[in-house]
Amino acid sequence: MPTLILLRHGQSRWNLEDRFTGWVDVDLTPEGEAQATKGGELIKAAGIEIDRAFTSVLTRAIRTMWLALTAAGQVYVPETKDWRLNERHYGGLTGLNKADTAAKHGADQVKVWRRSYDIPPPPLAPGGEFDFAMDRRYAGSVLPDTESLKTTLVRVEPYWNAEIAPKLKAGETVLVAAHGNSLRAIVKLIYGLSDEAIIDVEIPTGNPLVVELDAALKPVSARYLDDSRAQALPTIG
Repeated sequence: MPTLILLRHGQSRWNLEDRFTGWVDVDLTPEGEAQATKGGELIKAAGIEIDRAFTSVLTRAIRTMWLALTAAGQVYVPETKDWRLNERHYGGLTGLNKADTAAKHGADQVKVWRRSYDIPPPPLAPGGEFDFAMDRRYAGSVLPDTESLKTTLVRVEPYWNAEIAPKLKAGETVLVAAHGNSLRAIVKLIYGLSDEAIIDVEIPTGNPLVVELDAALKPVSARYLDDSRAQALPTIG
């Protein structure tokens, strides 16, 4: 039976500073490293054998994958990195403190930018500190200047269909170590959730979500390996 493990990166430095991170390449905190390692220990304790791993091109997700695979005793599995698994692009909010932004624009407006399905933040102005156009990780790619969860899914879905889904259909156990919003996009795809239902889905940091899939890659069962830090899961069926 195909098995998908979704692992959100551990706490990052900008998570700790309460800043909009998006595509900015910040590292894990010591707590984030511990969360990633604990995730790998839980995978090992569950006896799960991973065949392949996917991650984004951002350090916090890559290191989460490495730390988890190390703790699971499975550092040898093939790994693939791609920007299409990056976190949602926060546009003009990138780098800003969330509380300061709420004070400036109003808590209701910030809630819309953060939690609505299809309303993105203002675009990121070109040429600034967080303009990723010159970053060689994205050479030759057409990049967004802001994203909602809807447009995050638009870039995740083709990658899922072309690269990840075929491995699962071949019966492999696949780890995807990525970000809150790119993982939520995958959850929306496999569960077939409505635009409204996905808004309430949260994925905790560093807690492996193990989803067993049928031949059509629809969930048969799902569980977090750390019950104490689990979040509510969508209904199956």
